[in-house]
Amino acid sequence: MEEDKGTTGKINLRQKDKEEEVNISGQVHHLPCCIKFNGPCSVSQYFRPKAKGMEIDGLAVEEAHFRGRKLQGTTISIPNGYSGFVLGKNNSGKRKACNVSEGSLNSWQMKAKFDKLTYWNHDSPPSKDDAFLRSFHWFAVAEALHKPVKAKDLTAASIALEEK
Repeated sequence: MEEDKGTTGKINLRQKDKEEEVNISGQVHHLPCCIKFNGPCSVSQYFRPKAKGMEIDGLAVEEAHFRGRKLQGTTISIPNGYSGFVLGKNNSGKRKACNVSEGSLNSWQMKAKFDKLTYWNHDSPPSKDDAFLRSFHWFAVAEALHKPVKAKDLTAASIALEEK
């Protein structure tokens, strides 16, 4: 039975020399659909979000239309300590002999960075109950799980358990 070697790769989040960091905050959209096209197009000519002037659950509602369908969304900030990146695959054609044999190596380069994005819903206005927005709660859970535990925290937890 042949073992699958898999894919390995690297991601470079540093800008190439002499290039200014591109910040595309406010231009990143999470649409509730799949677009099977990868290439240039004049998005800003057709996709024009507008503020509705109302808030739901403390979220400023925006409205747009995509292919005739009404979308309602809101712009949110990426949590502190995190960043969003747009990555592009490097096609340098250079492979070192020490790379994984019979596997493939991918190399990715940061093309742009963002700290805000707009997510859109088809049939409902944005709310704090949206699955996309709730997924951001996992950042706090991950931080709590990976935070180093101190001896005094363990002692306090032991005492609390004994009292029960």
